[in-house]
Amino acid sequence: MTQDEFLGSNGGRRRRIRRSMSAGNDRDDRGWTMLHVGARRGDLKEVKRLLNEGMDANVAALGPKSHGVTPLHLAAKGGHVKVMDELLERGANIDARTKGACGWTPLHTAAKERDRRAIRFLVENGAFLPDNMEDTRFNPPVHYCPGLEWAYDEMKRVQQESGTSSGEGSYSSES
Repeated sequence: MTQDEFLGSNGGRRRRIRRSMSAGNDRDDRGWTMLHVGARRGDLKEVKRLLNEGMDANVAALGPKSHGVTPLHLAAKGGHVKVMDELLERGANIDARTKGACGWTPLHTAAKERDRRAIRFLVENGAFLPDNMEDTRFNPPVHYCPGLEWAYDEMKRVQQESGTSSGEGSYSSES
């Protein structure tokens, strides 16, 4: 089965992208599965359907331009909190890293997009965020992703709301 997708472009002209995706585990030209596509679009119904059919919530994209992004990375990029919540409920790794030298997490992705809701959601759900912004365990460092400053603001708010002093512990998830 072939899926045709039309993308708008300048001047009202449309560009057609053809992707061969006959089953849920097939991949498009970016190395994305249908779960990646659904997560990026924020299509909660489709994401639930694919997960119910047995797709892995941690499936990594295999394309040369995708560098191992997971559906959670793509949902974080779009700020799709309900999709992010569903993926986490189904076992997605909140600290999954892309391939390569930097190894971006979904929190990096949300921070790059400067999406405060997505950042807050990830922080509240245990995304790794060391107490010190310069901590080398959180690669890439904050100067690569200025939106991470917002993540620290959210971490402080969450700690204040929960009655935890800012000097205690860090947000980390054990995998």
